[in-house]
Amino acid sequence: MQNSEAYLNPRVVQSIRRLDLKAQFIVKGFMHGLHASPLQGFSVEFSEHRKYEQGDDPKDIDWVLYARTDKYYVRKYEAETNMTGWLVVDSSASMGVSFGGEITKFDYAISLSAALSYLMIYRQDPVGLITFDEKIRSSLPAKSKRSHFGEILSSLTNLKPSGETNVAAALTQLSGMLKRASLVMVFSDLLGDPDETLRSIYRLRHAGHDVILFHILDEAETTFPFKGSVELEDPETGETISVDADAMRADYESALEEFRERFRREAANAKFDFVELDVSVPFDKALLEYLVARSQRR
Repeated sequence: MQNSEAYLNPRVVQSIRRLDLKAQFIVKGFMHGLHASPLQGFSVEFSEHRKYEQGDDPKDIDWVLYARTDKYYVRKYEAETNMTGWLVVDSSASMGVSFGGEITKFDYAISLSAALSYLMIYRQDPVGLITFDEKIRSSLPAKSKRSHFGEILSSLTNLKPSGETNVAAALTQLSGMLKRASLVMVFSDLLGDPDETLRSIYRLRHAGHDVILFHILDEAETTFPFKGSVELEDPETGETISVDADAMRADYESALEEFRERFRREAANAKFDFVELDVSVPFDKALLEYLVARSQRR
């Protein structure tokens, strides 16, 4: 396994105890892979440039960069390069589930959030943190100074998944808190009414916010590996139900695909990013979605 792949493997990352090292480990692997891949153009845009567009002043073209890439780029102004990001982390009890016992959805969300905060603060972009279950439970203001990274890590480290989920209520509450157009990055397993969740996302989009919705599931939730008669427990209510896993597998898989397909359609319509993840997916997929959203923001 190449180094960059190891850095981005959730199980490798989970073996590191300190969250600050996890974040730097993930970002180092991502940036290494980015510079070594055909997606180098994104790394260019990720710096201080964007592609030349009709109407731009030709005097702003970076001719040195043109000589290296054979493409026209203009240098971004400060108003274009700096943006405010919000990490919105679901800390409800269902996020603490792990059927495999190695890494929970919450572990995955925390590591990814830490990496994104590191990436944004490294870029001197202000980033804030929101945690929620039925409603917003804690918040840190958006700042870009390096010491703020430690504040975010401290808050993430002290989080424990508990309570029931209401994604829609939390996002609706958040939309009333945000005073300027921001990039809102949501990390959740999306338990709850999809109609209400989507309405809250549309509200954020209508207010001018960019949204990346990271839908994080356990591997067992995506593969449904159960056989025979099993007892399933709701991690938030404690209620249990006995089911014939073999008999319900097809219905479960169909329902999950229908759920995700709906979010894919709505994401295309409302122009937000819907990123499907389980805890085995390398972190670079999620980080690339963030990078694409950031590079396209004007």
